Amino acid sequence: MEDTLRRIAIENSDTIVQKWLKEIQKLKEKNYTSSISDDLFEGTNRDFVNVIFTSIEDKGSMKSLEEFSEKIINLGWPLSYITDGLQVFRRVTIDYILTQSEKFDSDYFSKVLESVDTWVEPIIRKLVNEYSGSWENIVSLQRVALQELSAPLIPVMENITIMPLVGTIDTDRAKLIMENLLDGVIKHNSEVVLIDITGVPVVDTMVAHHIIQAAEAVRLVGSTCILVGIRPEIAQTIVTLGIDLAKFPTKSSLRKGFQTALEITNRKVVDLNDSDISNIEKMIESLRGKERDENTNTQTT
Repeated sequence: MEDTLRRIAIENSDTIVQKWLKEIQKLKEKNYTSSISDDLFEGTNRDFVNVIFTSIEDKGSMKSLEEFSEKIINLGWPLSYITDGLQVFRRVTIDYILTQSEKFDSDYFSKVLESVDTWVEPIIRKLVNEYSGSWENIVSLQRVALQELSAPLIPVMENITIMPLVGTIDTDRAKLIMENLLDGVIKHNSEVVLIDITGVPVVDTMVAHHIIQAAEAVRLVGSTCILVGIRPEIAQTIVTLGIDLAKFPTKSSLRKGFQTALEITNRKVVDLNDSDISNIEKMIESLRGKERDENTNTQTT
């Protein structure tokens, strides 16, 4: 019986394809594919239905399914396109086969449903597995990339580094912050580290605890940690929670924190007047003249 039904579907594939395309076109106006160009949508639909019939004809061949799933993933289309398309194919195929029968009873109806499900279910499993596996891999790669960017340590001047934090801080990210912070302090020989929490939307007890741990770890390796970006609402939250930040300098902005870092490293920012600028320019010109003379002597020799 199944082979007979399979033969009916394959021999009348053109008719089934036309019915399927018509139903899929209706979905385009209602779902995610409405913004896709008509040419791309039509071409992909034809590839899809050809893959389905190839699998039915070859009794479960998976090669064409893998190639099609890769194409859909590269296009960035959602999984619902596959599931909707296969459900429509199942319905259209069952309706067509039933209309071709002169005799209709519950036993025949059950046989048709069972046969069509036997064709469609392996296709659904294969495409969904391929799709899910690919997205899991993409998400994994994105997670790694975000981790690499989530706790950068930037050396802005000799002995001074800055760690700007953006977004929510959870336990895993706090561990990464701690590791990057300690490695960076040793690598850059930092005397002062500024942790900028301007981009952290919420500072609760857990976040404050992680920040305090990181600052304490920096202090233990011989550096000073300055916490900057303390907005009024965050200051109020810290006071309400009873969190003690007395051990660590805090500043409301990165600019103020950097000025403090310069003072700790025995440096400061000074304003130059016109005479100072003129003297510096003369000094630079004098050094350039000496460099030109040395080059000339070297070439003569």
